[in-house]
Amino acid sequence: MAIFKAACVQMRSGRDVAANIAAAETLIREAAGNGALYIQTPEMTNLLERSREALQAKIADEAGDPSLARFRALARELGIHLHIGSLAIRLPDGGVANRGFLIGPDGAIRARYDKIHMFDVDLANGESWRESATYRPGTEAVVADLPDMRMGMAICYDMRFAHLFRAEAKAGAGLITTPAAFTRQTGEAHWHVLTRARAIETGSYLVAAAQGGTHEDGRETYGHSLIIDPWGRVLAEAGTEPGIVIAEIDPAEVEAARGRIPALKNDRAFREPRAPEDALRTAS
Repeated sequence: MAIFKAACVQMRSGRDVAANIAAAETLIREAAGNGALYIQTPEMTNLLERSREALQAKIADEAGDPSLARFRALARELGIHLHIGSLAIRLPDGGVANRGFLIGPDGAIRARYDKIHMFDVDLANGESWRESATYRPGTEAVVADLPDMRMGMAICYDMRFAHLFRAEAKAGAGLITTPAAFTRQTGEAHWHVLTRARAIETGSYLVAAAQGGTHEDGRETYGHSLIIDPWGRVLAEAGTEPGIVIAEIDPAEVEAARGRIPALKNDRAFREPRAPEDALRTAS
């Protein structure tokens, strides 16, 4: 299996879809020009908009989405695997999906993934987020094949649910992905710990393209796009400004890490714990 270059495109998406497409395209071209064959953009590449009404007014279904059409043409032109971390996509019933796409070098959509876990939280600094009020959660884990390894798809808050990545690794993924728009507050506390943990637990490369900085809708995102190897070492990291980071992916390193710590092979099924009162009733 051949070594190849992977790249993260770090963005600061705003409220103008056309401007976001143009910004992404510039950075994707830069990454491809530096030899990257797999290029990932962050969550909500096409639009970051807190207002549900404004978001609904600016998005389209897959067939009519201008960003998806442009990125498919770009992947074909550059001959790359282009992983669009996610787009806001209108569903047939009027709902909205937070949907990632893997686009092949022929411009065809190779895989789709709808974010499963919704970020419904109240943070200590007063920020309150209710993704479930806007987005329809996905229900299916997704893996897809690159030329020399299999990748698993996830988005942002999914990172906190380790069982998703373990399932993908057990399905053959040696590269796991978490394109994100992590808040600055939670990113400062947990971003590096979580990304490295997911890579170590599964013996996988992890590629996480991120949004970074202060956005037009007022939110602050953490940035620090990362590429991490299967031993948990950071191979490439961005700051908070838009740009790209690139690192080499060696599929042999996945087998080496899993050989040293065979956690996936040693994993065992177990019964969920019972509440103490249930255990007492069973014993009596």
